[in-house]
Amino acid sequence: MSGALLLIHGLGASKSVWDPVVPLLSPEREVIALDLPGFGAAPSLPAGVEPTALALAEALRDQLDALGTPRPHVAGNSLGAWVGLELGRIGAARSVTCLSPAGLWRRPIGPSESRTREWARQLRPLVGLGLAIPPLRRRALTTFSAHPGRIPAAAGRELVLHWIDADGYEGANKAMREHVFDPAGYPPASEVPVTIAWAEHDKLVGPPKPERRPAGARFLVMPDVGHTPMWDDAELVAGVILDGSGRVSSGETVTSEGGAS
Repeated sequence: MSGALLLIHGLGASKSVWDPVVPLLSPEREVIALDLPGFGAAPSLPAGVEPTALALAEALRDQLDALGTPRPHVAGNSLGAWVGLELGRIGAARSVTCLSPAGLWRRPIGPSESRTREWARQLRPLVGLGLAIPPLRRRALTTFSAHPGRIPAAAGRELVLHWIDADGYEGANKAMREHVFDPAGYPPASEVPVTIAWAEHDKLVGPPKPERRPAGARFLVMPDVGHTPMWDDAELVAGVILDGSGRVSSGETVTSEGGAS
């Protein structure tokens, strides 16, 4: 194996989003999947601590230190990718692979005006029943999946209910929208190789402009997948992660505006 690999989920999800790719990664890496504070089974950050990407990264760093894995390779999706970048900034990541990263926008994107989650929480029992109906479940999942029919029924239900139940959602969503990732002063690619992989059919995050990426970051497009691409094409995602986490050994820093290379 080529070292430990930390997997970080996105906003409103949990570590279970990585289930499709873990069996493909495990033969090559020591895989560690953790819930972000306030999501899945993890408690929220202490009261008074703003759940910024940096604060979430520092919490994960402490967990990694406790596990005896202080500087793994890191792969993250959406907010989890931004958290992974911050782990790289604070010296807690050997390499960072970002799948449709949040935070690489030019300016804060402002508060969300959607009340969908508020209504979903109030109607949770009905939502749970509705997710048993395939057309309704596919509609609920189409925002972040290009092929929602590929998500097993149980996994799809879990995805939506974890989004509804996450205690840390509101705070992390607010912090995410009020801040931006700052590429200035980021460690050089020779120290922390960064791969930014954008999903071709992403409906939530656009491809980051070159000036919003860390210097020397490799950029590629993942074809025919959505914002959370693990069920859309598990083999593609696993390949991107293995390739990104393998670049640290060679020191390779390739910049590409096309597809995967």
